[in-house]
Amino acid sequence: MLIIGNNTVVSIHYKLTDADGNLLDESTEGPLSYLHGANGIIPGLEKELAGKTTGDKFQVTITPDEAYGERQPEMVQQAPRSAFPADMEIEVGMQFNAGTEGGERSVAVTEVGDDTVTIDGNHPLAGLTLHFEGNIDQVREATEEELAHGHAH
Repeated sequence: MLIIGNNTVVSIHYKLTDADGNLLDESTEGPLSYLHGANGIIPGLEKELAGKTTGDKFQVTITPDEAYGERQPEMVQQAPRSAFPADMEIEVGMQFNAGTEGGERSVAVTEVGDDTVTIDGNHPLAGLTLHFEGNIDQVREATEEELAHGHAH
């Protein structure tokens, strides 16, 4: 039986909850597949899955430093309403890509005022301790194409 290691494609069923047990995500449409060792999932989960094989179950707690990092207050900024098209209806929860010094970054609108729009560039799960539980559906060797592309197909 093949064990999870670099250059294997892993398919998992999982349920993700926060520290209070609130459901954040789960694999309802079928398993999540990723190329192990290619940074396709958060580092803490990838480390915990290494060495497991098809049929194994897992239950793991991942701290922010091994997940999406701590929240960074400087990633929350206020932009003038005039920076957006006048006819654009801006609502809390909207997400879009914004140009930054470090390149394109996904940001979310967290507050809309008369003159300003507050945007947050932190990942929505930044700062959270995450709890995963699930099972390993399949482990297989990656194809040459998957290795060249850096992700599972």
